Amino acid sequence: MARIVLVSFRLGGTDGVAIESAKWIAALLTLGHSVRTVAGDGVADVIIPSLAMEAKMAISTQALEDAFGEADLVIVENLASLPLNLDARETLSQVLKGRPALFHHHDLPWQRPHLAHLEGPRDGPLWRHVTINELSRMELRERGIEAVTFMNSFDCEPARGRRDSTRLTLDVDTRTLVLMPSRALPRKNVAGALALCEALGAVFWLLGPAEDGYESTLEELIDSASVEVRRGLPEGFGVNDAYAACDLVVMSSTWEGFGNPVLESVTYRRPLALFPYPVAREILDFGFRFFDLGDVVAIESFLEHPGDELYAHNLSIALEHFNVASLPSRLSELLNSMSIH
Repeated sequence: MARIVLVSFRLGGTDGVAIESAKWIAALLTLGHSVRTVAGDGVADVIIPSLAMEAKMAISTQALEDAFGEADLVIVENLASLPLNLDARETLSQVLKGRPALFHHHDLPWQRPHLAHLEGPRDGPLWRHVTINELSRMELRERGIEAVTFMNSFDCEPARGRRDSTRLTLDVDTRTLVLMPSRALPRKNVAGALALCEALGAVFWLLGPAEDGYESTLEELIDSASVEVRRGLPEGFGVNDAYAACDLVVMSSTWEGFGNPVLESVTYRRPLALFPYPVAREILDFGFRFFDLGDVVAIESFLEHPGDELYAHNLSIALEHFNVASLPSRLSELLNSMSIH
């Protein structure tokens, strides 16, 4: 079995890259490979602070060579995709020359306006590339890099959460509770989610923190909103409890590399109000039935008379196309094509 090293800016957190990396690690271990994790921040076997996003210190070539050791394959999770640490990316490219490497691209610089002027991923003779959507795959192809698409995968039978106790803790009684299970950033369109809650007369629950300097903007939006707001997970409760407690999931983002809450709403059997960001259209093409963010009448009607048929329809699609149980076999095929056994 292969010795694999997986490297990223940060691991072990609740961001999409860390979550999907954990799924890949679990699948690789199921296949019998050994996996050593390397990151600049978070939880990993090897922590190299100079790999972190926007780290100020330079990283040494020796530090990476020592971390990679005699690995048969290095999997790079977004560190070479987004130019958030140019020194780390440059050193990584040097160390990986002549090594088999698999680049898992979650985001690309030209997809972020403030990064569009910076260089995108590079290619090499022993390197392979995976994107999480077709849009990114085609954009890489236009720039001379071939890739395959592995859309994110999900546990289609997640543990059910505690609805009643979570709602009691949140003090929402019988009111409609709308969950936004994400961080707060400009592209998350919190204003759109708040507007929906105002139209529904619902309580808005933002699960994640504000990041990237968005704190003051978020406070202004909440202060000016006419709805009650809940922030974060209460102590002792988990994401499964949040989905169980809510009546509706809102995904109001204008851009996502994938958007895990879209499929999580399916696996946790909750209706979804969705803004059709570009990659969401790819997901919709599989045949899912979601509500448009602005279709208040249809959302209200469903909340008054929810139907299991919608949930069953969406879950059947997830089981066929997005099931994490199929990830080991898909990764096995990919590694075999790279002669990694």
